Amino acid sequence: MARTAPDSVSRVAIVGTGTIGASWCTYFLARGMAVAAYDPMAGAEARTRGFVERAWRDLEALGLVRDGAGPDALSFAASLEDAVAEAEFIQENGPEDQAKKGALFAAIDAACPPETIIASSTSALVMSPIQAHCARPERCVNAHPFNPPHLMPLVEVSGGDRTEDEAIAWTMKFYTAIGRVPVRLNREVYGHIANRLQYALYNEAVRIVLDGIANVADVDAAVRNGPGLRWGIQGPFLNYHLAGGEGGLERFYEIFEGRDKGNTDRVARQTLTDEQKRILADGIAEMLAGDDAFAELTARRDRRLVELLRLRARMEAGEL
Repeated sequence: MARTAPDSVSRVAIVGTGTIGASWCTYFLARGMAVAAYDPMAGAEARTRGFVERAWRDLEALGLVRDGAGPDALSFAASLEDAVAEAEFIQENGPEDQAKKGALFAAIDAACPPETIIASSTSALVMSPIQAHCARPERCVNAHPFNPPHLMPLVEVSGGDRTEDEAIAWTMKFYTAIGRVPVRLNREVYGHIANRLQYALYNEAVRIVLDGIANVADVDAAVRNGPGLRWGIQGPFLNYHLAGGEGGLERFYEIFEGRDKGNTDRVARQTLTDEQKRILADGIAEMLAGDDAFAELTARRDRRLVELLRLRARMEAGEL
């Protein structure tokens, strides 16, 4: 049987309904899909239905609930086999344990339709050793959401050494079709993208506190009121591109590289060759796709920062 088109999926299976799985249930339901869930833990169904009920209001407020969608399209299966038997897409959310995921993927692979993509929500593990347990490893992918996935748009998609490119392409199109923002890893790596970045920041934050440079509250305040605001509207490459002024990322290196070379009081810094700098500068140009007028980029950033600050003010005044 041919694989269902990415924008026509109507039946999904959720395996594991903890924090991530219940959130995925909510989002898939809101996008008008029938969801068959399975979780062997006692009380899983009641907890999941309670989560869906609470989270549904947020999705309605954000305009993410499609006409005709409703929580009643959620069913709980008595077995893993029943949950995945007719699924057109499967989101696995089991424990962060490679051996357990390998066994779980093997069971899903044996029970679901042969054309169905099996996606793991793992926050750090790579797919190759997990898919090795499957008879059809070519359709196994990692699809790591940011928590909670019913609100956070990011999904990090990668394959193992036996995953077919078509399976990854299908998965990217599927998440795009349901309103998420998938990013593709060119090769699998422990921690994917966003968590590796988060861990780097957290490690430095811990060191600053333990070295007596600042306390926990002030470190958090520095992030919330400084880079954290900008990160809500732009990533690190565009941030430093704008920090370089009219010369962009290349000018940024010219201005600050000499100053920073002699500094050893931070985590190990990546020393960039001229070729590596060119790769990153070219990446900025490709990302902007011609929309690189410095004045407009800066103005757009500032408009969005104003809106974020207004929202922050309403939050701190207790209005939200």
